[in-house]
Amino acid sequence: MEKIYGTIAIMGRPNVGKSSLFNRFCKSRIAITSEIAGTTRDVKKASIFLKDTPFLLLDTGGLDESDSLFAKVTKHSHNAGDSADLILYVVDGKMPPNPLDKKIFYALQKKNPNIFLIVNKIDNDKEQANAWEFSEFGASLLFFISVSHNRGIAKLEENIVKTLKKDSLTQLFNTTKEEESLEDFLESSETKEVENAEEVIHIGIIGRVNVGKSSLLNALLGQERSVVSSVAGTTIDPVDEMGEIKGKKVNFVDTAGIRRRGKIAGLEKFALNRTREILKRTDVAILVLDASKPFVELDEKIAGLIDEFKLGVIVVLNKWDIACKDYKAIREDFRLRFKFLDYAPILTISAKNGLHIQKLEQEILKVYENFSYRIPTAKLNEIIKEATIRHPIPSDRGKIVKVYYATQFETKPPQIALIMNRPNSLHFSYKRYLVNFLQEHFNFSGTRIIFIARGKNTFEKAE
Repeated sequence: MEKIYGTIAIMGRPNVGKSSLFNRFCKSRIAITSEIAGTTRDVKKASIFLKDTPFLLLDTGGLDESDSLFAKVTKHSHNAGDSADLILYVVDGKMPPNPLDKKIFYALQKKNPNIFLIVNKIDNDKEQANAWEFSEFGASLLFFISVSHNRGIAKLEENIVKTLKKDSLTQLFNTTKEEESLEDFLESSETKEVENAEEVIHIGIIGRVNVGKSSLLNALLGQERSVVSSVAGTTIDPVDEMGEIKGKKVNFVDTAGIRRRGKIAGLEKFALNRTREILKRTDVAILVLDASKPFVELDEKIAGLIDEFKLGVIVVLNKWDIACKDYKAIREDFRLRFKFLDYAPILTISAKNGLHIQKLEQEILKVYENFSYRIPTAKLNEIIKEATIRHPIPSDRGKIVKVYYATQFETKPPQIALIMNRPNSLHFSYKRYLVNFLQEHFNFSGTRIIFIARGKNTFEKAE
């Protein structure tokens, strides 16, 4: 989405239907919804169209300061509201007006006069007649809706578009105070559109609960984007944010922490499914391991997702300032447990203290470059020929097995087809040899190389 007419923040106390409204506008179940108060903890973003008009929509956590975790959630929600062009303050129409809602609404209204009062869960005309008591809020724009029944949504959308389009046009025609001509404005808009067409590197941050994934996201962005708490499982919805490394656009996603299957309960089942959906769209995974404690079997299982989704990978040993062993010992433990990630670079960091974050940023660019690299066909065949001469392919029951030619048919990760006379005779151990041989000639650190054996007349792109 190249341009937007404004940013809309959905705010309110817990369990009033904010995430349901967010999903309704998005026409997709992006945000996790449940009857459990406090389901949304981080700010969720989505680019949407209302009446064919583009906007940025923010789903915020419930405004509740009952404990330290939700006090942080509330702080993030208010920050989102401060940056928004329009606030949709949602209340529960099944309940009578709450004095706390009034207090919050008035405080938000002082900061941003562009605020709608949204009375949700009004399923019929009778309930709407009883809900007019919400007019005591004094809101200039009051809407009765039912997200679950799609009641009143069209009218709400019309008013959002009307309000924000008007504000956007006002800004355009008031640019004289900055001495910007219409031509300059249009030229800058075109430049932004070109910039938005640039390649984006998608980074997924994965690991067990409470290993420091959210702290790492904040360190990489240089801002407190994700809620950080000592409460295990704080992040439920994936939190994504655009950043930049040396001029390259990067989309970071802080995924929900993963527990042992037997300990996954309630909302975390949804969170695990969302993590898997995110990894389908990820280029490079940052596997976060807790260096302050010994590795566990679950760490290995999570690392298996990298192999499953064919991702580039960087392993970070977080909490290095309180590591349980020295580097040599921890690295040896890693190599024993994670043999299938022997191609992964390993970095020691402290997300909390900012240790080696710049080094990690550099590594992200390196691994993505390797992940996207295409070997020239002539050079590839030259290397494969050299490899087979140095160590010939074992025969198949006395019959010669040979490679006619090789071609790289895919990147992200690099996938190479070997066109052969007996493709079924190529043992996985020989593929392993070819991978190692290729690694001697090219830097594929952080990237898995995949070899596919095909007959001369049966080559087809692998899934």
